[in-house]
Amino acid sequence: MPDGVPRATLHGMTFVRQHTALAQAYDGITRVVADLDDDALQRPTRCRGWVVADLLFHLLCDAQRALVTLASPADGPADTDDVSYWRSFPAGADPDAAVRHAWWARRSAAAFDRPTGVVRIWADTAPAAVRAAGAADPQGCVTTQGHVLRVPDFLATLTTEAVVHHLDLVLDLPDAPRPGAHAVTVAVATMDGLLSDDTVRPADWDGLTYLGKATGRQPLTDRDRVALGEAAGWFPLLG
Repeated sequence: MPDGVPRATLHGMTFVRQHTALAQAYDGITRVVADLDDDALQRPTRCRGWVVADLLFHLLCDAQRALVTLASPADGPADTDDVSYWRSFPAGADPDAAVRHAWWARRSAAAFDRPTGVVRIWADTAPAAVRAAGAADPQGCVTTQGHVLRVPDFLATLTTEAVVHHLDLVLDLPDAPRPGAHAVTVAVATMDGLLSDDTVRPADWDGLTYLGKATGRQPLTDRDRVALGEAAGWFPLLG
């Protein structure tokens, strides 16, 4: 978290900030994959069993869901926010479902004639999702995956997932750009929200390290566990 910025301030970001962060997150994904050839799109990622094209297809499904959700206004009040939403998907909660989804995404991505086919559809869909986000009523609510969320909170969930998966995508792409600062700030605020208010993350963690540790992509060290105290047992905060 940036020095001197209360957690509540980050958690309550304005709609404009959330829309900008989503735009930056999706543009970051596009910058990673836009110039990759078929061979590079078959490099491994941090997501078990998925190559770059498979993970991009998963992100494509998220962008498509965004288009549907933003066109599906719901009566309020919201029943969850951008943090409590993730508590519906705790790490390791349903490993069988995760395996089934991973296998479905692999087969779906493989149905394209070439891996670059996924990139072409992503390049059309992601900007459309961002435009729909910018046109949405910032005071309104939408429904997705059995929940009702305020529009800004929904955008924050999309940004968090995109940032985490951006880091997964670049595992074997050392020259690829990293996520933008605004998008990372939203994802970090989500992780902060999943921690208790009196927990302070280790001082030597930057934002990207924090995201890696909080999502189980990077293991906690003994030093991390000492710094976190009892909160170490909550990690990973989400899968």
